[in-house]
Amino acid sequence: MMRRNQWLAAPLGAATAAALLSGCGSQDGSAAGSGKGVVMGISDKVKSTDPASGYDPGSWLLFNNVFQSLLTFPKGGNTPEPDAAQSCGFEGADSKVYKCVLRAGLKFSNGDTLTSKDVKYSFERTLKINDANGPAVMLGSIAGIEAPDEKTVVFRLKTSDATFPSKIAAGAGAIVDHTQYPADKLRTDGKAVGSGVYKLDSISDKSANFSVNDSYSGKAKPKNTGVTLKFFNDDQAALKKVLESGDVDFAFRGLAAKDIASLANKAGEQKVEVVQGTGAEVQHLVFNMNDPVAGKLPIRKAIAYLVDREAIIKEVYDGTATSLYSIVPAGIASHNTAFFERYGGTPQLEKAKNVLRAANVKDKVKITLYSTPTRYGPATDQELQLIAKQLNDSGLFDADVKSVAFDQYEKDIEAGKYGVYVKGWVPDYPDADNFTQPFFGPDNVLHNNYDNKEISGTIIPSTSAKSDRTAATAEFTRLQDIVADEIPILPLWQGKQYAVTRQNVTGLQWSLDASTVFRFWEISKG
Repeated sequence: MMRRNQWLAAPLGAATAAALLSGCGSQDGSAAGSGKGVVMGISDKVKSTDPASGYDPGSWLLFNNVFQSLLTFPKGGNTPEPDAAQSCGFEGADSKVYKCVLRAGLKFSNGDTLTSKDVKYSFERTLKINDANGPAVMLGSIAGIEAPDEKTVVFRLKTSDATFPSKIAAGAGAIVDHTQYPADKLRTDGKAVGSGVYKLDSISDKSANFSVNDSYSGKAKPKNTGVTLKFFNDDQAALKKVLESGDVDFAFRGLAAKDIASLANKAGEQKVEVVQGTGAEVQHLVFNMNDPVAGKLPIRKAIAYLVDREAIIKEVYDGTATSLYSIVPAGIASHNTAFFERYGGTPQLEKAKNVLRAANVKDKVKITLYSTPTRYGPATDQELQLIAKQLNDSGLFDADVKSVAFDQYEKDIEAGKYGVYVKGWVPDYPDADNFTQPFFGPDNVLHNNYDNKEISGTIIPSTSAKSDRTAATAEFTRLQDIVADEIPILPLWQGKQYAVTRQNVTGLQWSLDASTVFRFWEISKG
């Protein structure tokens, strides 16, 4: 997105995308739901209720519960399985034709029948609208879609793309009712018609209400009768307060790291529990390769030698993240530690001095680090300030920090105005491809003027075509090594996923896994 624009974060293994996926409808969930309704506090906003837009965590949380996709990631798993589809698989050996057959009895929440026409319409609509804040960027490999009968959908791809099943197994693959969504523009009335486990009853700036969708046909068995989201718009203190008071049953995303640590230490006293899951949210410093300062490799190397990740995690994030030493995070197949091997795990002052001396850099390097707390949280400013201090304490840099509102921040980055800036990323699907292609492929989301022809022209196309994802490990290793040598970005940390809950709420662990799919239906309240 971040993309969702997922610029914002879970460890996972790679999906084995080319295997024939099959399932049956015999394990359909109970439409009525069971147990009680639950109230969830969240700091993110839902920026769109239309899945052709809204590439952000709050919107995708809605999409994953209100809409179905052909495939989905099972709880705790990384290989997509059938959801709206009964079966899916590649035809032929080149991973360029992908066929799905829909399960029987699919209906939207308004009672309309879901057919292959709706699937075809949904993908073509997203691509046609091509919203700047939408997931069309994930669907660029689609050359054409056919719906030969009511249950069959055939995707023809421009290039071999073994990760295609993973790409369409979440919000990017959301299926809409073709009679309810215009073909060439976004729906803006705040309503949503899907075939997922839940239906959206109402949404405002303060809250959203969901109830179990009686028309749902699928494997999920909802363990509650509905979910209410309360939005706190980055007000971390307010979110912590309502959690402690019991006004919300649990909080996900948005609690300050110090509050999570404090609540974990006092869990028994405060009748709350901290649930920790796997996480692959990552954050990087990004260098504009055309910048007169940051564009110089010796300066980037000096920064790589001086940044103290462990201090950042301890002083800013209270241990709620781990140090990241490559662009592919730990827990994702093909991860390595290329930056650790080259620049160490602690500051290397003498090596930083030597690399600058060798480049005849004699004066302090004046540099500005750009931050935005609007998107990545208020701790981001603190983090960048600490990095600036680390650089300045070396005596080699004169670094300062400028904090910019997110909308302006993104515009300035695209205009090439910043030399060094921070970016975070939440994966769309659990594969090394999602940590590489968006950053280093054509029209990459970094906007940092970096283009390595071996990466973009050879490695990415080759890894995308390998249906056996383990066969791509050597090439992904080579890619990570190149990035560590050339440093267009500097990995900083990898996040952990947390939810903080009242002690009578269970099932949250099934929404804190590598897939980043938040499953309302797994949550129950005693």
